[in-house]
Amino acid sequence: MGDLLTGKKILVMGVANKRSIAWGCAQALEANGATVIYTYQNPRMKKSISKLVSDDQKLIECDVSSDQSLQQAFAIVQARYGKIDGVVHAIAFANKEELAGDIMNTSREGYALAQNISSYSLLAVAKYAQPLLNNPASIVTLTYFGSERAIPNYNVMGVAKAALEANVRYLARDMAKFGVRVNAISAGAVKTLAVTGVKDHGHLLKMSAERTADGKSVTIREIGNAAAFLMSDLATGLVGDIVYVDKGVHLI
Repeated sequence: MGDLLTGKKILVMGVANKRSIAWGCAQALEANGATVIYTYQNPRMKKSISKLVSDDQKLIECDVSSDQSLQQAFAIVQARYGKIDGVVHAIAFANKEELAGDIMNTSREGYALAQNISSYSLLAVAKYAQPLLNNPASIVTLTYFGSERAIPNYNVMGVAKAALEANVRYLARDMAKFGVRVNAISAGAVKTLAVTGVKDHGHLLKMSAERTADGKSVTIREIGNAAAFLMSDLATGLVGDIVYVDKGVHLI
């Protein structure tokens, strides 16, 4: 165990199961000394995360599509932990039918839903987290190369991730006056619950692995290690950046 984050309290949003990138981040944060607090979307998701986190006090319900839920969640965080030092935002969603075929067939409702959960939620989280964040503090979100390239079947999620990355830049500008850094990790393709919603995701994972510099897929722990660095005071000079943790896939 390291001491890079000793004394820091960090909220991790988006753990679904042990294969989640958010879980890889949480493990790396804890390994470096942080106290990690978790949010879950609803009681059904709590059952899943409770298998990984035994301390019920660290589990807080939060549905990012609801301002009331966000407000309540951060009020609970404050009551239990006081000020915190960072937030890992690893939340994204799109209807499965929007992640296949041609993007022009995306429904208006499906497009709006993907933007709301996958992009706008970062702004909402930052708004409610800001009064609780120490100076310095860090917000890190998760994106993917499909924001820059037309990845087969990624479709509306790629558009949402592009918007998310723009949000990172604008938030980084506006949160700096509070001593809060905002950055994103562009993670390589990993077999998570989210990825399995993409049509032909097996081909996507295979294609990504073939394009890594060393022929090996990135792991959730490697992604988590980058999040630990960005949460630490070693990263105070990184503001509004997209950090690639994909074993070099973005180079090709």
